[in-house]
Amino acid sequence: MNSSIDDAVNGRATFKASMRAQWDAAAAGWNEHGADIRAWLQQPTDAMCRMAGITTGARVLDVAAGAGDQTLAIARRVGDKGYVLATDLSPAIVALARDNAVCAGFTQVETRVADGEDLDVAESSFDAAVCRLGLMFFPDPLRGLREMHRALRPGGGACTMVFSRPEKNPCVTILMATALKHAGLPALDPFRPGGLLSLGQPGRIDGLFRSAGFSDVATTAVDAVFRLPSVDHYLAFVRSSASPILQILGRLDAEVADAAWREMRERLMPFTTDAGWEGPNELLLTAGRRAGETA
Repeated sequence: MNSSIDDAVNGRATFKASMRAQWDAAAAGWNEHGADIRAWLQQPTDAMCRMAGITTGARVLDVAAGAGDQTLAIARRVGDKGYVLATDLSPAIVALARDNAVCAGFTQVETRVADGEDLDVAESSFDAAVCRLGLMFFPDPLRGLREMHRALRPGGGACTMVFSRPEKNPCVTILMATALKHAGLPALDPFRPGGLLSLGQPGRIDGLFRSAGFSDVATTAVDAVFRLPSVDHYLAFVRSSASPILQILGRLDAEVADAAWREMRERLMPFTTDAGWEGPNELLLTAGRRAGETA
């Protein structure tokens, strides 16, 4: 029994070490495409902040914050009298989030390297918590949600953003399927723990929120079209910042990897319109509240 527990712990640690290394490597590319990501996710991010109940003067926990684009949006919402703690597993991306907050002049933002499943923050110390496109990478998302719930004051709200089902996110599906094919690897279960689409199964994330102790749980599906000048702009974004895809293709010979990129381009071309390239995505925004009096 102890051996099984040890194996599980060691497996989780290995997964997280790999994830940290991936995002350390992709951090600069993700940050460089900040303007594209902001345009893509601005409306869903605004909705996430509203659903979490973020108001002026609030203390907000931003889990798996990445380079901090949404952190800056939250800082503007809470104002000078508020406070935002942005955490991420990757030291490299946390450093970029810190630099971005400093450059924006937000003294109410603190950044910290932290595991989303073990945040090491005081219980009942935040009015709201968010996690934008991060929870699906957690090997144990329930543990992450329990940490967010623990960090909230009674009445505090949380909201997460994740990708929904594979058929609603065809570009992500194309990228992953093509990379695996050229790597000679079998197709993966899209709902496997830690994958891009792992929380997209209908009802899955609602159940996790409730199991974590949240009340008033509700999920809203949001269309988020990624609009760019061309398919080549999208592939440039993927090449520099899409960590799970790069992990697969980075192990291949250059010739094999180039063939994979060519096939991806061909399969993504049909999303080209008269206005440019428009990649469809569907995101799930799930909100819940820690029971108790309003914070």
